[in-house]
Amino acid sequence: MIRYAIPLLATATLAAPSQAAEIQIQAQGPVVEIDASETVDAAPDIVDVSAGVTTDAPTAVEAMRLNAERMDAVIERIKALGIDADDIQTTGINLGAQYDYDQATRRQVFRGYQASNRVAVTLREIPRAGEVLDALVRAGATDIGGPTFSLDDDNAARAQARRAAFDKAREQALEYARWSGYSDVRLLEVNETVVPGRPMAYAESGARLQAADAKAPTPIEPGLVGTMVTLTVKFEMTR
Repeated sequence: MIRYAIPLLATATLAAPSQAAEIQIQAQGPVVEIDASETVDAAPDIVDVSAGVTTDAPTAVEAMRLNAERMDAVIERIKALGIDADDIQTTGINLGAQYDYDQATRRQVFRGYQASNRVAVTLREIPRAGEVLDALVRAGATDIGGPTFSLDDDNAARAQARRAAFDKAREQALEYARWSGYSDVRLLEVNETVVPGRPMAYAESGARLQAADAKAPTPIEPGLVGTMVTLTVKFEMTR
């Protein structure tokens, strides 16, 4: 979420040898504050997925060694698919002891260590998303996440949503002004909030793992993503 404040209230400062006074020009008529939101939908052009490897071993060193070996294979597979190195990022490495609960003795029993490593991947060819996910599983990924769709550049959608939200806010302010016996409005202040894209639902990792052995790649439907702009706008009612 991105927030902007665009104050339009005029101010003047009078300087004196020993002090400075700030004078703010106040609205002469009633002020109306409007909240308006607009969302513009567009076809996404990038998709983010993630792949993880989890390994278990009797010792911490062995768990990390096995994990590094298998994650190397996954990363090499990602690069072999033509994914740029800048679009591959490690997002987490974890190592922890694992225990089982013994019901007979009512005690925790140490059973070894578990290591995990996860990478995030940005794909710039959405039709290949299913193919890439399946390839990651075949390369050794034990769980995957995503997809999350978005726009690489949402400036055009943002501008369209901003204009529509502002027009809506001004029209509503004009209605209030006319109901109150005024003929027009004057802009005083704009505050903007941008939500780059709506959260998108995705299939569970288990479904991906089962689909990896199918002849056809895992189906991916990108749909549309929405860029939403919310404005809080203050207007002065004028004659």
